[in-house]
Amino acid sequence: MFRKILIANRGEIALRVICACKELGIRAVAIYSEADRNSLHVRFADEAICIGPPPTAKSYLNIPAVISAAEIANVDAIHPGYGLLSENANFAEVCETSGIKFIGPPPELIRLMGEKEKARGAMKKAGVPMLPGSDGIIALAEEAVEWARTIGLPVIIKASAGGGGRGMRIVRKEEDVIPLFKAAEAEAAAAFGNGSLYMEKLVEHPRHIEFQVLGDMYGNVVSLGERECSIQRRHQKLLEESPSTQVTPELRERIGGILSKTLSGLGYTNAGTVEFLMDEKRDLYFIEMNTRIQVEHPVTEMVTDVDLVKSQLLLAAGERMEAVLNGPVIHRGHAIECRINAENPDTFVPSAGKIKTFHPPGGTGVRLDTAAYAEGVIPPYYDSLIAKLVVRGKDRSEAISRMSRALDMFIIEGIFTTIPLHKRILADPDFRAGRFDTTFIERFLAKGKEAKA
Repeated sequence: MFRKILIANRGEIALRVICACKELGIRAVAIYSEADRNSLHVRFADEAICIGPPPTAKSYLNIPAVISAAEIANVDAIHPGYGLLSENANFAEVCETSGIKFIGPPPELIRLMGEKEKARGAMKKAGVPMLPGSDGIIALAEEAVEWARTIGLPVIIKASAGGGGRGMRIVRKEEDVIPLFKAAEAEAAAAFGNGSLYMEKLVEHPRHIEFQVLGDMYGNVVSLGERECSIQRRHQKLLEESPSTQVTPELRERIGGILSKTLSGLGYTNAGTVEFLMDEKRDLYFIEMNTRIQVEHPVTEMVTDVDLVKSQLLLAAGERMEAVLNGPVIHRGHAIECRINAENPDTFVPSAGKIKTFHPPGGTGVRLDTAAYAEGVIPPYYDSLIAKLVVRGKDRSEAISRMSRALDMFIIEGIFTTIPLHKRILADPDFRAGRFDTTFIERFLAKGKEAKA
């Protein structure tokens, strides 16, 4: 097992990794920017090193500074968390070159899955269900017109190196293909330094379903089931749950088996999430793979009782899957996670500032992952996520009731948060009945505006 680990992240995920380290007897080293000097991940780490000023480019994304901190602290490994450098293949390579274990998959697999079209090709070859789409990168806008005709409108143009909805355009009319292709290309180039695009058939009113996987160094890959992530705004998830009401035990077993075989063949190790779109016939189609721990990993932990972050550490240290899981994965009950962001719940404008009051909810089946506290400051430089409220119930109905109760008891004053938005979502009849897809929030917000008018 590792002796000491550096956590190349901040906020609640850094604190989450510290918890796992402490339970395994591993010393945890935090890095922090000047803006995070008083953060809880700094307080609870065994050591902490300041690596630069507030902007991420000069601190958390500064690879030389992160590696220098790791070498100063003499760590065995680096856990990247999610976001920031977690899916940066170059960073993983630098870690390995520096003699520091990167807690994640090999750099070549991070790179493969990071280039969406190459990932599609690898998954398609292995028999993972795929949407009709272009054969590789589309070099010219004129070629995009031909592909749109071949695939059949509507289609969606996507950035090969994309994420978060950037470099993405929906095309419904042939005359819009060229201008939208050029707009997506420019946006992708600006956002990712890579303007490469591909195209696939658009699924109208899809659900977003993702499967959690774990792989060891001996070719064993297991699926821990799915998460329903359809409640999202502008491709950013707001609420997740597990299991999905649309995934049958037979479908769960079939897709899990395909993923285990495929990823084992690719040599995948550590944690990962394979994301799918589900159409109205309940057919699943691969869209991408995230080669890291997800923000929403607690919902899987709640229904499986598998500590995914501890599993990451154990797998990276060379443990076999059977020793990490200690038996078959069994799903129990239903879990829901609400992402609490420091944002105005009506306008979604970020809300930085000092928290005056912080009262976390508790009770049976309630979990809160956060680095926020009373008198703590939410800086304006980083992602607005400040807490993840997670509940588990014996079924979906109890989980919804429990989450509604927990939201009512969660008090944060001094800044705006999305707690009121989540209360409204949980009370919505369509959400309660499971009648939703990735366009739910657009309709939900439109109904809210009509009611206020």
